[in-house]
Order: sequence, then structure tokens, then C-alpha cells
Amino acid sequence: MPNSELQRVNSFLSAFARRQAARIVDLPGGFAVYDDAFAHSRANNQVIIDTAVDSEAVPAIAEETLGHLPHRMISVLDDEVGMACAEPLIRDGYTHSTYLVMLHAGPVAARGSAEELDLDAIRIPLTRRWRGLLPDVDDEVIRHLVDRREARRRGADIVHFLGARTEEGEVASWADLYLDPATGIAQIEDLITSEAHLRRGYADAVLTTALRLAADKGCGTRFLTADATDWPRHWYERCGFSVIGRSHCFERG
Repeated sequence: MPNSELQRVNSFLSAFARRQAARIVDLPGGFAVYDDAFAHSRANNQVIIDTAVDSEAVPAIAEETLGHLPHRMISVLDDEVGMACAEPLIRDGYTHSTYLVMLHAGPVAARGSAEELDLDAIRIPLTRRWRGLLPDVDDEVIRHLVDRREARRRGADIVHFLGARTEEGEVASWADLYLDPATGIAQIEDLITSEAHLRRGYADAVLTTALRLAADKGCGTRFLTADATDWPRHWYERCGFSVIGRSHCFERG
């Protein structure tokens, strides 16, 4: 896949982070985003490196910009830059995760059976999901992690929350869809299925609907990001996605 396609995706990710932020501070190699309304959300209060940077300086940059927070998160969009930052950040106590940028190149189904939802419709299953992942945190942390989804509406020209329901009406699987028809780019983010409803086709319905909506808006570049070490990446490959690049995330605290 041409490197220009990955550059377009990274430009979209950088712009999305800037647009959804409540406050931005430009930094060497990138910028910091802040949102006091969701202070417990690392993704909403982090450093994003989107150009070349002195890797040895990144720990100090993060400390200066995120020092008022109990946590640190640094996202590096470029693979080569991220690998260069790994050693100094790990030395400074950060954990390192790698994410795959995956582009959809398969056929798009005629329609999907998922529907557009508001945040209230997914609040209960999303709260249950976060409580299972973080059983020891207080209710305010969980609320920030759930409600931060509302800030994502600012991130792209068109933002959909999609969900597939059971016959009883319960939301079984859900995801975000961010569309930028002007550039022809669409991102599918946070595709999640409740554990009680796994392997019943609900995620397929959400993914199919997202891809169809993106195609209908003229978005030929349809992508998502996946943990390089987790099993969903293989499912995405079976659904027509292929890896075109990597990004890196560093966390501490």
C-alpha cells in the first residue's frame, strides 16, 4: 500500500485529536490535548507526536505538559518515530503498546442491520464493560470513560454511534464511525461486543453497517486501529482489512 495512504490516515488521526480536544498546546514534534470535563480519561489528556522529534526529549516534554495529572499517555503516530521513542520512554517507566493501522480493501455489503444510537442507548452496556475492566476504580472514573464519547462528536464532520440489538432490544455490540467525506476518509473505532453476546454475529452487523455508511458517503479510505497482540486483528483480516502501518502508545501511572 502506498505510503501516501498511511500519511492520509495519520493526518486524519491528528486532526481528529485536535478537533475533539477542549484545549491544545503545541509542542516539539506534536501537541498535547486536554479536556478537564474528562480528567480521568487518558485519551482526552495526552501528548500526541505526529512529526519527527528528539526521542530523548519526549519524557521531559510529557512531564512538563502532563505533570498535573496522575497519569501519562503518549501516542506516536509514525512507526519509525515510535520505535525511536521506545527506549527512552521505557527507561522512564512507561509501558509500550503497538497498534496496527488496518485498511479495508474488501467488498462492501449492500446493507447492514445495525442502527444509529445516541449515547444513552449504549451507556448501560458500556458502563458494565468498563466496570468489568476496571473493578477497583470509583464511579467518577467510569462516568468519564463513558461520557467522553460525547466529545468525539467534535472530532469529524460526521460522527455516528452504531449498535446492533438483540431480539429483546438490548444493545449487544456497538462502535463509533467517523466520516470526513471531503477527504474520503472514514475511521471505525471501539468496536465492542458485550461478553454475553459474543460470537452471535452482532459485531459483524455493526462492522458491515459502518462500512456501508462510509462507502455511501464516498469514503474510499476506510480504516481502523487494532492492538497488535490481540485476537481481533485476525478477525478484521478475515473481514477484508489489511495492515498498512503501525502506531505506538506509551503509558505510565
